[in-house]
Amino acid sequence: MEIVLDKNTGLIERALEDLQNASSLTRPDKALKFSSQLERFSVDSNGLKILLEYAVLADQAGYFEGTSWEDPGKLVPSLVRGTLMVGPPTSTMELMSELRILSIGSGDYVHPQMTKEEALTFLEEIIVHNLDIALGVINEEARMKMSKREIQKATNLFQYLLSNMPLQAIKKRMADEIEIFCIQRPVETHKTIALIELIKDSLKPGKRSEEDKKLHFFIDAAFHPSPLSKQFPDPEEYAVKLPELSKLALAKEAELMGEAMDKTGLVCPGHISLMLHIIAEYSEDGEMMRKVLALTPGGIAQWVEHKSWLLQIIPEIGISGNHQFVYGLSQMLKKALFSRRAVKAGLNNMRNIKIHPVVARQIKKSLPEEFWKLEVLPFVLSATIRILGQPLGVSQGNNPTCQSARGISLWSQHAPAKLIDMIMNVASQNRLIMRFETAELNSNQLGKGLIDKLDHDLDVVSAILVPHLDKIYNEMMRRASVRGEDPHKWVNPALYGQWIQTGFASAYDYLTNSIKDYNGFIRLFYTSFHPHYNGDKLMTYPCPLGIFITSSQAKMLGFHAISLLRVKKGTRGDVRAFFLNPNNEGRQDWGQGIEPQVHGNGEEPGESSLPFDELASRVYAFHYHPSIKTKKVQKVEKYHLTKVRELAENSWGKQYLWNDIPAIW
Repeated sequence: MEIVLDKNTGLIERALEDLQNASSLTRPDKALKFSSQLERFSVDSNGLKILLEYAVLADQAGYFEGTSWEDPGKLVPSLVRGTLMVGPPTSTMELMSELRILSIGSGDYVHPQMTKEEALTFLEEIIVHNLDIALGVINEEARMKMSKREIQKATNLFQYLLSNMPLQAIKKRMADEIEIFCIQRPVETHKTIALIELIKDSLKPGKRSEEDKKLHFFIDAAFHPSPLSKQFPDPEEYAVKLPELSKLALAKEAELMGEAMDKTGLVCPGHISLMLHIIAEYSEDGEMMRKVLALTPGGIAQWVEHKSWLLQIIPEIGISGNHQFVYGLSQMLKKALFSRRAVKAGLNNMRNIKIHPVVARQIKKSLPEEFWKLEVLPFVLSATIRILGQPLGVSQGNNPTCQSARGISLWSQHAPAKLIDMIMNVASQNRLIMRFETAELNSNQLGKGLIDKLDHDLDVVSAILVPHLDKIYNEMMRRASVRGEDPHKWVNPALYGQWIQTGFASAYDYLTNSIKDYNGFIRLFYTSFHPHYNGDKLMTYPCPLGIFITSSQAKMLGFHAISLLRVKKGTRGDVRAFFLNPNNEGRQDWGQGIEPQVHGNGEEPGESSLPFDELASRVYAFHYHPSIKTKKVQKVEKYHLTKVRELAENSWGKQYLWNDIPAIW
């Protein structure tokens, strides 16, 4: 083995020398040949030690030049997994990039575009995102997409990173990540559950440190929050033992299960059996129902009012593996949504639809394989209840579908019956029809949307609606794109409905690819939404915003769609904007110290927030009430205009020419 390594090291040396002497024209070819030599070591646990030595030399020789890895400060931790799945030479370059960052994090390599602290944070994040690979527990999706060699390469990489970083720091990060995931109350919880399960089975946390205590709290909430569930963690065994409990012991089970669900948004597998047992034996006992569903007094009143109907529908949905719907049910009761006649009627009608075969296949792709042989209708009902109960828990960060996500969120908040009707129509007919001005758009008669290949890691409602919403949105944009202005001026009201104000402003000039009258644009934004300038008026409905998304280095990455939900003072006294970011996660680092937060400032579950000035610095388009007068717009203090403009010009603004000629909005 030593002889082979020596021989191959000699080949790497020659390939590196060729790369160092390459011109700009020949460098891509030399980098490819260099990668082929590096590949030999990537699947050998000892080989990574050698590659670590070459990572810095490769970077200095221009190995990453002209590629997505050239600037380590712009790399996105959540994308590492997908790149490693592609195979060589891409996966080899990704691996070398991680080893380069490890050198930066260890202090052995000083890089102008990434600090030691930033490198360690990046490595912590990719380990958290890929903990299953690091621990050798590869899911079926990864096995289907990756060859055995690529799995071994990825496993070696993350295990090597783990062995060269302080584990305690990773453990704390994992505990914090799980807590923040739960705070945001995502509709789809399987990633959080999988991470908790990996920690439970592989890391086996102790009980001394605060991180260990926090991890045990989430492990209990996810799998066994009560005495009997801890004794019988298998859901089937747990269900068999429930009839043996006294009413007092059953009440304790219900209380602990309900509390764990209420605190985390996670529902343990046995919870559904417990709820069905209590319904069968104690449905008249309001206190027992309050405990098992963690209900407020208003929620209990809703249960009593709609009990006869709920006793019919719950057993239809409450199948094994569908337990997470219990949280959505609890939230719907708290919000009194079942008292809306159209909502209740819509859900009742949904119970009897026949799922279109094409849609059924689409739904099953978003479900674990163990459920593929089951009827999909209970999962459609369950997902609908969860979306209605958790309107901000929907996210599609893996696809260019932010418009669809914010539409589903808006309708679930302000038009739940409309959303139910859309789900039923698409589920049963595999088509969606929406009006754009004088034309009816039928999704089945349209070409492709923005999505090239749908990522099936979606909740069931999104799996049903997103392919059709995407086509319709793309067609609306196509029809409006020839008008010389931002097409969203017409598309947003048509797509989302009458909640969208007809006034529209965009700082981005599509015809000249420039920024126009930015000061006037910001004045209008403040006058529309900031309480000091709009008469302290509260927002009635979400407002779609177009933003420039930026990296942690404040570099322009592209356009993004979010929803402004409300503006008010945060818990620290600053005026903050609270918004829905239809991404996989509500936190990012946008550079310049601008980091959206998801808790600690008065955020509701699923919201992100920023100081108003900071969000304003990333906005390029918004809707407003057309009654706002120009003279009122002029009253915004110069301090705000100066701060926002400086943030904008020194980030995404570097990509554009700026034109300060006053515009008519």
